[in-house]
Amino acid sequence: MKREAVFSKSTRPVGPSSTAPAALNASVAGAPSSVENGASPIRSSRFSQKRWRWDFIAVFLLGALVSLAGLGLSQTLFSPRPALTQKDIDAAVLHTLQTKDLPSASAKAAASVQGAVVLVQAYVTDPKNKDVDKESGVGTGVVIKDDGTILTNFHVISGAVKLKITFFDGSHSEARVVAAQPEKDLAVLKPQKIPDDLEPAILGSSQQLLPGDGVVAVGFPFGIGPSVSSGVVSGLNRQFRSPDGNQELSGLIQFDAAANPGNSGGPLINMSGEVVGIVTAILNPTSARTFIGIGFATTIESAGAAVGLPPF
Repeated sequence: MKREAVFSKSTRPVGPSSTAPAALNASVAGAPSSVENGASPIRSSRFSQKRWRWDFIAVFLLGALVSLAGLGLSQTLFSPRPALTQKDIDAAVLHTLQTKDLPSASAKAAASVQGAVVLVQAYVTDPKNKDVDKESGVGTGVVIKDDGTILTNFHVISGAVKLKITFFDGSHSEARVVAAQPEKDLAVLKPQKIPDDLEPAILGSSQQLLPGDGVVAVGFPFGIGPSVSSGVVSGLNRQFRSPDGNQELSGLIQFDAAANPGNSGGPLINMSGEVVGIVTAILNPTSARTFIGIGFATTIESAGAAVGLPPF
């Protein structure tokens, strides 16, 4: 007779099996399980997801901050600036005048012509030694053309056998007389050589001058210089008679900028730095021949016409 198989119902520990879960095998082997260490795979997965979300939020916030900063910078750089008003300009000019020392009008005028002013020295033959030249006069000249043409007074070079020109850079050259008008006390000189960077003076017009206008005289008084003195136009269309009575000049500019022997032939300039006259004489009723406040200059128009130069 067949008997059906009977399975035992008793509980019996199950031995390790090759198909048992890894966690169970580890427990049987005596190793701590991941559950005991608190590293549940489910919890670890959730922690990783949360961390990824915070990283994403941080990156998003950083990008937003960078975008806002860029927007603010672009608005600062490209936003239209308010236009300057006359009040703003006046305030800036006033601030500059109050905080900085600016050159005077006389200084700026003198600087514009100083490179064209030359020292003129006249020499005659020494009667005691005919092989030696003796200085007979010192005066001033002003370069009026690019080729070095110099305008000066006739009495500076009268009777000279040799003329020496000293330019602004200290270089020297002999010169010759190319035109003269003694009755107007004017002469034109041409040096043999000139500096490479020589710039002629700017010639203006005396027709715009009024008594009280500022003027500057530049020259070599007593051979010292170039020296600058400033003053005003004292009068126009004046006359002057030489101390010996042999010469009378008319149509002169009277000025009070200091001038002494050696200033003769130098430029009288306006506040724009333009030559308006040639210093010709000073008035001193004494024998001192020094300045007492009255000087005379031939107008630049008269000087040009007298020596055959075209009108300025």
